[in-house]
Amino acid sequence: MPFEKIVFYLFAAILVYAATRVITVRNPVHAALHLVLAFFTSAGLWILLEAEFLAITLVLVYVGAVMVLFLFVVMMLDINTAPIREGFIKYLPVGLTVAGLMILEMYLVVQSKYFDAERMPAPVPKGADYSNTRELGGVLYTDYVYPFEIAAVILLVAIIAAIALTMRKRPETRFQNPAEQVKVQRNSRVRLVKMEAEPKD
Repeated sequence: MPFEKIVFYLFAAILVYAATRVITVRNPVHAALHLVLAFFTSAGLWILLEAEFLAITLVLVYVGAVMVLFLFVVMMLDINTAPIREGFIKYLPVGLTVAGLMILEMYLVVQSKYFDAERMPAPVPKGADYSNTRELGGVLYTDYVYPFEIAAVILLVAIIAAIALTMRKRPETRFQNPAEQVKVQRNSRVRLVKMEAEPKD
């Protein structure tokens, strides 16, 4: 068996294990760490497919930024998982139905005539001067420039909506005004009271 195939099966096994642990582990912090492991192994599989740019993007963006932020939020919130597990049996039939449909769709896609060994051969090894980033950029800004711009506009609208929801005024929320705190004087905060000394019994 070639070394590349051995590495593929090793990464695939680790990826399946990590993905399974993400949805079965009880501690949300452990689930997030297993998701980080799944991202790393996915990046390794993309490197085997000579998609270096996507692999580096997955590690830098998702592992380096998104998952660190998610892990920080999970650790700060101290989520109580007991109420979440209470409705597990109640929603189990719906979950199994959705999982069955996803498995069926994946089976139909993988077994399709468009994904056989003749139509999807192994990637041809490229030379040392080949740039995966340049090829991807050329495709994005030529053949798929309009979908790329539409996706960018949708993300911009989502960012503006998130900022608008965060910055809206909430009358029930208490907040401090730093400008008023800087102007404070001692007389308005401290009151000195004179008391006569009393003899000790």
